[in-house]
Amino acid sequence: MKSPAAMYILIILFCCIACPAAAQDSAVFDLVLANGRVMDPESGVDEVRHVGVQGSRIEVVSKTPLKGKQVIDVRGLVVAPGLIDLHAHGQELPSARMQAFDGVTTALELEAGSIPVPLFYERRAKEGRPIHYGVSAGWAHARVAEMQNLEPDGSARFMLKAFGLTDWTQKPASDEQTDKIVKRLEQALKEGAIGIGMLAGYAPGFGQKENYLVHKLAAKHGVPTFIHIRYMGVTEPQSSFEAYQEVVAMAGATGAHVHICHFNSTSLRDIEACARLVADAQKRGLKITTEAYPYGTGWTGINAAFLRRPDWRERMGMDYSDIIYLKTGERLTKERMEELQKTDPGGSILLRFLDPDRKQADQALLDRSVLFPKGAIASDGGDWEVGGKTLTGDVWPLPENALAHPRAAGTFCRILGPYVRERKVLTLMDALRRCSLTPAQILESSTPQMKHKGRLQPGADADIVVFDPKKVRDRATFEKPLQTSEGMRHVIVAGTFVIRDAELVRTAQPGKAIRR
Repeated sequence: MKSPAAMYILIILFCCIACPAAAQDSAVFDLVLANGRVMDPESGVDEVRHVGVQGSRIEVVSKTPLKGKQVIDVRGLVVAPGLIDLHAHGQELPSARMQAFDGVTTALELEAGSIPVPLFYERRAKEGRPIHYGVSAGWAHARVAEMQNLEPDGSARFMLKAFGLTDWTQKPASDEQTDKIVKRLEQALKEGAIGIGMLAGYAPGFGQKENYLVHKLAAKHGVPTFIHIRYMGVTEPQSSFEAYQEVVAMAGATGAHVHICHFNSTSLRDIEACARLVADAQKRGLKITTEAYPYGTGWTGINAAFLRRPDWRERMGMDYSDIIYLKTGERLTKERMEELQKTDPGGSILLRFLDPDRKQADQALLDRSVLFPKGAIASDGGDWEVGGKTLTGDVWPLPENALAHPRAAGTFCRILGPYVRERKVLTLMDALRRCSLTPAQILESSTPQMKHKGRLQPGADADIVVFDPKKVRDRATFEKPLQTSEGMRHVIVAGTFVIRDAELVRTAQPGKAIRR
C-alpha cells in the first residue's frame, strides 16, 4: 500500500492532468501578453486572449487572465505569429534590424543561397542576430567555382561581382563540371542548407541535363529548389512563359518541390498567362509554390545576364530610363549603362517593370502575382549600401546616406497596411497567413524547425508580433528608403523583445540558425 504522502502527490498530479485550467491558474509565465486580439492563421482563432510565454516557446493561449513575471497589456493590438521572409538577401546585422521593424522574425536567403554553408552560419552566429537566419545551397556559387575557378567566400557581394563574368552564365557545363557542381550542392545539403537556390535567370546558358540532375538531387533529399526562372521576357522564344514550362517539367519529371521566387518580377507583363500555367500544374498535383513582393520595381546587379542581351528592351518591355543606378539615383542612358557595366560590374540598380502607382492596369498585374492563391509574401530585399559598399557590423541608427530598395524595410507592413486596410484586397487573417504560416508550411517538411513557426498557439516558438492594425504601414519610398515601418509595437523572437514599445532593443540577439 502506498504511503499517504505518495498518495497525496498522485492526487495532485491527477488534478493537474484532469484540470489543466487549475494548473494554468497557478503557473507564473516568463511573459504574458494580456488582452490582445490573438490571430492564429492555422486554427483561425481571432479573438481577445492572453498569451503565456515560457522561455522561447508559447505555453498557453488562454481566454482567462494569466500570471507572469512580465505582464504587458496589449489591448487594442493584434498579437500574431512572427513574419517569415523566404527571400532575404540582406543578411547583415543592419538589414536584420530594419526587417525587425517590419515584423520579420525569420529571414532566410533561399533564392541565391551560399557556399560554403558552414561559413555563412559561423559568421552570423559569431556576430549575433536579432532575428533567425538561414541559407540554401547556392547553385550559382557552385557553378562559378567549377566554371570560373573561383572559390566562393560566402558573401552576397561575391555573386554581384560574378555577374560580370560570362563562362558560368552563357554555356552548359561539361559532364565532369556538372558532376562536381552536383557534388558541391549535395555537400552543402549535408551541412544543413535549406534546399537549393537556383539563380537560373543569371546563367541562362546552363544545360537541361544539369537542370534535371539538380532537381533530382533536391528530390532525393526531400528539399525544395528556390528558382529565379531562366528567362525574363514577354516575347518568344525564351520567354517567361517558356521558363515556367521548364519549372513545370522539372517538378513533374523529378518529383521535386519547386518554389518560384518573385513571381511578379520574373513574369513581367505576362503574369496572367504564367499564373494560369502554374495554377493548372498545381491542380494536377505538382508541388510548385510561389512568392511575390508588393512593388513594381526590382533590384539587381547592372551586369545581370538578362540585361546584357542586345534585345533586352524589346524582350522585357522596358527602356534605359526604367533603370536607376542605386549609388547616385540617376536614371540611365544607353551610354551610361554600358560605361557602368565596365567600371562598376557589381553595381546595384533598380529596375522598373511595372508602374502601379500611376497605372491602374499595372497595379492589377502586380496584384495577380501578390494575391496568387496560397502564395507567400517575400521581400527579395538586400543589404543596405553606403557609397556602393555593403553596410555591415553593429551600426544603429543607419547612416542617413544608406541606400536600398524600399522593400528591404517595408515589404510586410505594406501588405498588412495598404493591402488590408486601405485597398481591402486581403483580409488581415489572409495577409498574416501569407506572411507567416504559408512560408513555414513551404519549408516544414524538409526543415522541421519550421513546424513550430508561423503559428500563435501552445507549443509554437515564441516568435510574435504585436501591432496596431489601424496604424501599421510601410514608410520607405524609393526617394527615402531609410524609413522603418510603423505600427509594430513589439517584436518578440524566441521569447525575447527585439522591438519593444516601437524601439529597437539594440543588445537583443536571440536569433538562431535555421537549418536542416
